[in-house]
Amino acid sequence: MAKKRAKRRLRIVDCHAHVKWYGYDARRLVENMDEHGIDVMWLLTWEVPQEEMATNAYERVFWPGRKEMPLEDVVEAVSRYPDRFVPFYAPDPSRPGALSRLEGAIKHYGVRGCGELKSRVMMDDPRTLELFHFCGENKLPVIFHVDVPLPRHKLGRDPGLWYCCDRENLARALETCPKTVLIGHGPGFWREISGNADSCPDAYPGGPVTPGGTLWKYMDRYPNLRCDLSAGSARRALSRSPEIGRKFLLKYQDRCLFGRDYFDDAMHKFIKSCKLPAAAVRKIMRDNALRLVPL
Repeated sequence: MAKKRAKRRLRIVDCHAHVKWYGYDARRLVENMDEHGIDVMWLLTWEVPQEEMATNAYERVFWPGRKEMPLEDVVEAVSRYPDRFVPFYAPDPSRPGALSRLEGAIKHYGVRGCGELKSRVMMDDPRTLELFHFCGENKLPVIFHVDVPLPRHKLGRDPGLWYCCDRENLARALETCPKTVLIGHGPGFWREISGNADSCPDAYPGGPVTPGGTLWKYMDRYPNLRCDLSAGSARRALSRSPEIGRKFLLKYQDRCLFGRDYFDDAMHKFIKSCKLPAAAVRKIMRDNALRLVPL
């Protein structure tokens, strides 16, 4: 199977997708992939206690009767289209037996990565670090989602919406688990491209990117950090100052992974507009993902 895929000379690998999300079952996903020239998708779960989910924000886009995106839906899709989907699974670290569930998913379902980790557990919580350490030892990349409380750094009795925050916790996780490839995603991650991340009150900051963004510093400091280009969070961040967005993609062309999360071509169009060298485009659209999860 792996040799057959390699000979196909894959064009695009989408590193961030969900099944039974926005009405897309496995068949509709494949139709959408064909429409957009995508050969392979990483299919991700989302496991989180209901009381810790922003239900109103997601209920309309979940599959009817679903309150999360479970492993069973990923397994079903992969069984139908094994040459198009790669299974990922991220157990919620706060649930007992998280590591055992991940080990079982690898053994029984061929899970190749951990994602999407989107939990109300800090990145440097001992339970999360145990999960990261296991993933590093077993060469599973981890896709994590960050949302931060606004205003920043005010985790009170009712901190509102946050997941896996914050940048200080991420730094400690990157340092503690240097063998683990951590792939950042979400508004709280991408806001750090700009030096004014703390002063902006918006979940999706606008305006020009200012110097001094923590994301640049972390990319330079931590070789195990990668960037997931999916969703509006990445596209908005990179297009705030298109010339700086191009500079970011060019500088970190070996560590940015194309993804969508939705089913449009907005990020693909932005990458094309940057007029990057062909070699950089190949890395972002395909090769960086294949280095982490060979097919």
